[in-house]
Amino acid sequence: MKHLLVRSGKSPFHLPTRTEVIQQDLIGTNAGNLVFSDATHKLLQVPGATEVTSNGLRTDSSKERAARINEEYDAFVVPLANAFRPSFEPSLNRLSKLIEQLKIPVVVIGVGAQAGTDYDTERLKAIEPAVKRFMKAVLKRSASVGVRGELTADYLKELGYKGKDVDIIGCPSMFLHGDTFPEIRLPEGGITDASRIAINISPGAPKVGPIAEIAQRTYERFADLTYYAQNLTDAELLLWGDTTAEKGQPAELPNQTAHGLLRDDKMRLPTDPYRWMAELREHDFAFGTRIHGNITALLAGTPAVVLCHDSRTLELCRYFGIPYEMLADQPADMDPAELYEKADFAGLQNGHQERWERFAQFLDRNGLQDTYTHGDRGAAFEERMAALDLPPSMRVWDGSDDGANRYRVAWLHERAENVRKRQDAAARRIGELKERNEELTEQVGKLEKQLAGLERRVAAMDKRPLGRLGGIFKGRGGQG
Repeated sequence: MKHLLVRSGKSPFHLPTRTEVIQQDLIGTNAGNLVFSDATHKLLQVPGATEVTSNGLRTDSSKERAARINEEYDAFVVPLANAFRPSFEPSLNRLSKLIEQLKIPVVVIGVGAQAGTDYDTERLKAIEPAVKRFMKAVLKRSASVGVRGELTADYLKELGYKGKDVDIIGCPSMFLHGDTFPEIRLPEGGITDASRIAINISPGAPKVGPIAEIAQRTYERFADLTYYAQNLTDAELLLWGDTTAEKGQPAELPNQTAHGLLRDDKMRLPTDPYRWMAELREHDFAFGTRIHGNITALLAGTPAVVLCHDSRTLELCRYFGIPYEMLADQPADMDPAELYEKADFAGLQNGHQERWERFAQFLDRNGLQDTYTHGDRGAAFEERMAALDLPPSMRVWDGSDDGANRYRVAWLHERAENVRKRQDAAARRIGELKERNEELTEQVGKLEKQLAGLERRVAAMDKRPLGRLGGIFKGRGGQG
């Protein structure tokens, strides 16, 4: 039996509470991470041949942890998203430090560089040493590195990595069903005001195009609309709420309870990909800037279109044939019905087999078996998932007892206790500084007295007659 360690927030079979998801950040700040990590778990679990364990997302790069991994596992599998970006540099360096200590194979699946839609990687110059360190560590332990698309491949080529070092494989999330892709259900009559719509929004997208205005108009038009949020901050907003509605504070984006999508309880945040897919299966159309928000819809057979606002979304759409439009080109009054009508899913489905073969060959080249080629095509995994009581997506807290009040009280108590401890520590520090100040003031007083004494002595010496020695010099001067 081969034992694999996979970098992921949690095992697909672990059903944490909402509060555990938030407290431990099991989604890695973004629920989309669960989609590709769960897919990786499913793909690599080959009954009787391979066992998969989640390592979590926090990297312990200590010698002790590295030694345990070397002893207990046969390979370390690292599915990643847009890891080549400045904000991820500390995490990337921690990963490199851990990998440098490993003696087992290390396989990176789906790493990507992040830039704008113009693919300009100039902003990545500062992290080149970190990227090179990571690539060097991984390539010593694997045949190649799997990347998301052509941007990342070209970026690594510019850094000196050859074709054999890099394989374009996309994202493992798209291979959740292996060599087949679900048939996309096209709603009869297209999209109408009565259609069930799902929308998703990235935090940085409003800087690129009018996604806020598009979301507002979609909210006003479609009564059956769900906004699927993904960030940890969104989860905290749903659990805690805020006072923006009571203040009459306007909200441009659905990141405050004053926004209509929250006031009308139309916001959800998934904590499990399979339940997320089940919910999206009940919709007629999904669109927005979130790549995995739309991939999850497609995996559920629901038509979806990505509004691309950066390279990480664009390169995946181009590689997989996912329908997309550029967000920057959209008018504020964009019509979702027209967006749907323009969508062409032929490339997505017709090219899937070829892309799967490329992905499976990458795994094989790196010593990993997949369940569709070597196992039961994921049957055992799916059976186990079907037996779980998957939690519904988080929704807006209405103030009632929803089972999380104990957590809220405990969190507030801990926060108050931490504030008190910080206040006590500050008070102690202030006391210490006061004592030190008194000591220094006393020393300054003594020094001032000593200085005054020295000044008096110098003044007295200035008034003293030159005496015999002065006469000698005077006499010598007269001889000259």
